[in-house]
Amino acid sequence: MDVATLNIWAILLASLIGFAVGALWYSPLLFANVWMREAGLDEEKIKSANMPKIFGLSFIFLLIMAYCLAMFLNTPEINAGTGALYGFFTGFGWLLFAFGVTGLFEQRSWRYILIHGGYWTVVFTLMGLILGAWR
Repeated sequence: MDVATLNIWAILLASLIGFAVGALWYSPLLFANVWMREAGLDEEKIKSANMPKIFGLSFIFLLIMAYCLAMFLNTPEINAGTGALYGFFTGFGWLLFAFGVTGLFEQRSWRYILIHGGYWTVVFTLMGLILGAWR
């Protein structure tokens, strides 16, 4: 794999997509209330969190994930469609079911598993789309 052919701007944009989707996904418009209840969180606990640490580390983790996905998609035949498809397979086939396995052992609800697995499926589909389109 030739890292010189990776598009760092596409990787950065793909990393930022996790924040954009997360801002909507975990907002009151979509799943905030159910997610907080299923995760055992409340407004007070969230407000007491070290948000600079959480957001900083989350960006680093998203950057690493986007970089790794870019490495998998780093072939000439990848385009926006195949990138999105492989991103979907990554989110759905690996991450949703990884949350499923962990969630079963932690005795989490299906709502908890599907909220997180759904988030990662959407994020990786969009990451793959960006990385496939912007080569």
